[in-house]
Amino acid sequence: MEKQELSHYKTLVSRLPLLKREISKVIVGQREAIDEILISLLAGGHCLLEGVPGLAKTLMVKTMSEALHMSFKRIQFTPDLMPGDIVGTEILEEDHETGRKFFKFNRGPVFANVVLADEINRTPPKTQAALLEAMQEKSVTYGGANYELPNPFLIIATQNPIEQAGTYPLPEAQLDRFLLYIRLNYPDEQEELDVLKGTTGSARPEIHPILSDLEIADLQKLTRQVHIDNELMIWINKLVRASRPEGSPSDFVKEWCDWGAGPRAGQALVLCAKARAVLNERFSVVPDDISTLAYPVLRHRIAMNFRAEAEGITTDDVIASLLKMLKL
Repeated sequence: MEKQELSHYKTLVSRLPLLKREISKVIVGQREAIDEILISLLAGGHCLLEGVPGLAKTLMVKTMSEALHMSFKRIQFTPDLMPGDIVGTEILEEDHETGRKFFKFNRGPVFANVVLADEINRTPPKTQAALLEAMQEKSVTYGGANYELPNPFLIIATQNPIEQAGTYPLPEAQLDRFLLYIRLNYPDEQEELDVLKGTTGSARPEIHPILSDLEIADLQKLTRQVHIDNELMIWINKLVRASRPEGSPSDFVKEWCDWGAGPRAGQALVLCAKARAVLNERFSVVPDDISTLAYPVLRHRIAMNFRAEAEGITTDDVIASLLKMLKL
């Protein structure tokens, strides 16, 4: 890496704390969730955000897009939503000079840097699949033509953990396409009091853009260049493989799990650990990056058996057990 390039990257990295400070003007608390969303962005992946209504999921994502000076679109998923409502559709237009009629592709809301897919589990699988195709390919095919999506491109899908009536849960293969599965918790007492004081008046903080879309693209390139020791790579590989009941060294996994994480989980954990290092203004991965991100990376990639669900054993319990057993 040349000196000029390194200086450019260091300047961008030094503005990441300012970015988090800008977001915190509007969002009180939820620091872990904000960090994980930014990690997902830096790693070039997408995230699934789970939380009860009223935890400022939409506001959090919208504020982040404003602080990043990136385009933002929100799609409310409903049972009658069609794939065309997401990716776009062709409309018939007429050339007023020649009188010739032609079809023109009208781009849907997925053509934005940051897309909030609100309550993704309320729409049928056909519509879910249209979004997941865009996530994987970062492009949309319609009428035989291919349309590139903006870069950077981040989809944040939300789901409500409480009300499951009339929902279409994402299959495991589709869940695996999400880089991180982030859980939002209630704020603590002081944070909730600060929310009441800050949101019931007439004043609203002004958000200033800290980074542009091109600068985020540069940070995504930097993320892949962050150093990670071979010993840490081996640890990640052992951790992911230990989550699979067949051949796992953990009796806990064998007792409570139906199946474990695939190779994509290891890739996700390496990339996210690198992104966390960048977010914390480091150019090398440390063990804490891996142990912290093991939860959002693995929790949707491990399937619990019926007995575990009956006993209240969760994937987070499995991950905690594995981290305790496989100490670096």
